Amino acid sequence: MSKIAIEVAGLGKEYHIGGPQKSYYRLTDQLADMVVAPFRRAAKLLRGQASSAAELDETIWAIKDISFQINTGEVVGIIGRNGAGKSTLLKILSGISDPTQGYADLYGRIGSLLEVGTGFHPELTGRENIFLYGAILGMRRAEIDRKLDEIVAFAEIDKFLDTPVKHYSSGMYVRLAFSVAAHLEPEILLVDEVLAVGDMAFQRKCLGKMDNVAQEGRTVVFVSHNMGLLQQLCERGIFLQQGAVHTDGTIAEAIDAYLQTLEQAKMLDLSQRTDRKGLGKVRLIGADVTNGSSAILRTGHPARFVFQVNAHIPGMACNFNVYDTIGQPVTSFQSRVRGPEDSSDPGNGLKFVCELDELLLLPGRYRVDVAIIGDNRLQDFIEAATVFEVGEGQVRGRPVQPDGKFSVSMSHRWTLPGDR
Repeated sequence: MSKIAIEVAGLGKEYHIGGPQKSYYRLTDQLADMVVAPFRRAAKLLRGQASSAAELDETIWAIKDISFQINTGEVVGIIGRNGAGKSTLLKILSGISDPTQGYADLYGRIGSLLEVGTGFHPELTGRENIFLYGAILGMRRAEIDRKLDEIVAFAEIDKFLDTPVKHYSSGMYVRLAFSVAAHLEPEILLVDEVLAVGDMAFQRKCLGKMDNVAQEGRTVVFVSHNMGLLQQLCERGIFLQQGAVHTDGTIAEAIDAYLQTLEQAKMLDLSQRTDRKGLGKVRLIGADVTNGSSAILRTGHPARFVFQVNAHIPGMACNFNVYDTIGQPVTSFQSRVRGPEDSSDPGNGLKFVCELDELLLLPGRYRVDVAIIGDNRLQDFIEAATVFEVGEGQVRGRPVQPDGKFSVSMSHRWTLPGDR
């Protein structure tokens, strides 16, 4: 019989988010609001808009009534759109946050990597933080000494081991944090999407280490938007939607349910989408993909991506990523990285237009995630802002057929051995 490593029952987390923030231009405005505020709150109670002081501010449930069990040695992927409650769940499991209702019991020593440098003190050196984090995990000094060289070698920070970590880059920070969390032998390892900070070579190292951790019979809970990584690493998946468990099954079942909801979200008008991130000074209000003259896209033919926004602020840029049917990233485009053929058109209105002479995607269905940048900050981000279908075509006269494994074709030519 399998031993339970994590048991979650009726788990919920409620946040009080308060009312809209006010801007005060004069001290008298702030003093006047302080005088009026008690009467405004009393009127709200009398009108029945709140039954207690706790209800005077707006509340949201980040997660609600979540229940599941994870056995020792399982590697489980947590999937969900932005705001689904994934990070909140991991913070409760790691003990950073307390639940509002329900409970989560974890049986074993926990290692968590939820943010860059979780458990680190910026004023301490890398070496000191290794011992600090080890002590937090309950390791003895002798155990940490035995693992020290291995941790440092994996993190590739040997030259900076005795430098305060406040001087580390984000990549160095995450390399050391992951190395400590994975090498100090926790029985349960909780990993959020912080691995995206590292470069591709380090991500491969991390995945290999997490695979080793799983094969050693330890439990791994992994949050990611990268469906390819989840399929590679996990056997089981839990898909969260609006703070509740939507699907708990094989990783393939969870990913399929997640991708279906992305398809459904695309049917909504972008102005109605609430599953978005960013400051909101600029919003994406339209996204469309055509071949320039019709909506039918074909491999090897032109393609035109059009993204409309509702305002203009300094330094605006548009980034969009294309994903295949199983959520694997295929390619990305960034308007800020300029090319010699780029131009600005005052008559273009509030639109970003990206044109391709040849669409080199194989026939299939693809989704587009869009980010709008302004004032050097993320203003808006929407997953599956649009979805498009690519039909069969030709690349430089060569017929292109659908492929169940690959997503991209390239123009090429062959030189074949002559007949003998």
